[in-house]
Amino acid sequence: MAFDASTLRRDDYGFFGPDSPTWKVWAAPTALIGFQRAVTLEHFDPFLTAAVADSHGIYDNPATRLDHTLSYFLLVALGDGRTAIQAAEHLMKVHAPMTGIEPISGKRYSANNPDSQLWIHVTGWHSVLKAYEMFGPGPLSPAEEDRYWAECVIAAELQTCKPADVPRNRDEVRGYFARVRPQLCVSERAVRAMHFLLWPSASKGMTFAVGGRALSLATISTLPAWMRKLGRFNLPGIVDASARIPWKALVWATARRGNRGLILASPYVAKMTGQILAAHIAADSPRTRSTISPSEARERYGSTGTRSLWEHRAPAIAESA
Repeated sequence: MAFDASTLRRDDYGFFGPDSPTWKVWAAPTALIGFQRAVTLEHFDPFLTAAVADSHGIYDNPATRLDHTLSYFLLVALGDGRTAIQAAEHLMKVHAPMTGIEPISGKRYSANNPDSQLWIHVTGWHSVLKAYEMFGPGPLSPAEEDRYWAECVIAAELQTCKPADVPRNRDEVRGYFARVRPQLCVSERAVRAMHFLLWPSASKGMTFAVGGRALSLATISTLPAWMRKLGRFNLPGIVDASARIPWKALVWATARRGNRGLILASPYVAKMTGQILAAHIAADSPRTRSTISPSEARERYGSTGTRSLWEHRAPAIAESA
């Protein structure tokens, strides 16, 4: 997925705009902790575990694969409508051939399946907010939180999620997690992937390995005990407490300098992510100083085939899973 930093906000403010809690939360350095949390949780869905394992992406080139995934979320959160739609279309095309048989259930999986996409979307937005609350400035105001979840619903329009299924507030998010919990499980492949993401091998690059392992202490401390036990990565409470103080201090120092340290380090860790954050900080006002809806952006900039897939929310894919 190519990215031209000069086009991040060429046309408009995207879907959310400068005063949005989405810009505040997703552009914070805590998003890195939230992202590691989200990609770890992804593997509690056995269908996503099968898709990831069969594609081998996180094992063959983990740094690039994870960089591109986080970049997608950031482009939707921070980019203009054209950039976000093009990123979403690219991701759907990448996911399209990722189909196969999930070995535990014997059912067919698809990376674009609406239920799996909803799990990715909700865990992503929830995890980034959770990290912001625990290691960043703290909880949003009630009004900001209401708006954050409303914006989460808007962002879900760029995936194959069914709009009615997307949680719209914190209580609905809790209800969603309670509803899907009986469907979650782990396998040998899931445990392998989660441990690989939390404790990357030095064979995949020393900087990537050190960064991932350092983040893992903060990431694990955000998770409930049952997930930690199920994923076989539980740590003593004293480790949680010892991780929070230095990580809160590091986040404060990084945010105080406008994410400059993260941007300077990004060529060695997450190149595209750093480019997007740098472009976000330096971006001039767009041609149109207003936001745009996903449907408007799709009509202006989307391809015909992908528009059809969004409009029908991939019913054939849903039925095949």
